Amino acid sequence: MTPYRNINGNSNVEAYEIDGDSITVRFMSGRWRNYLYTSRRPGAAVVERMKALAIQGHGLNSYISTTVRSNFERKW
Repeated sequence: MTPYRNINGNSNVEAYEIDGDSITVRFMSGRWRNYLYTSRRPGAAVVERMKALAIQGHGLNSYISTTVRSNFERKW
C-alpha cells in the first residue's frame, strides 16, 4: 500500500492501493480498517475521484465521510 500523504495532518486515512477500477483505503482507527471501493460500488466516477484525492494526499477522508459514506464493496 502507498502511504497517504495527509497534507493537512488531520486525516484518518493511513494508506491506499489503486488497482485498475478499484481503490482500497486503510484507516488508522476503527473496528474495520481496510475498505474496498470498486466501479460496482460506489461506482466508477466516485472511485476515480477517490483515486485523484488519494494521489493528491488531501481531501480523501472528507470525501469518503460526506459523499461515499457506507457505499463500499467490502471491509475487513
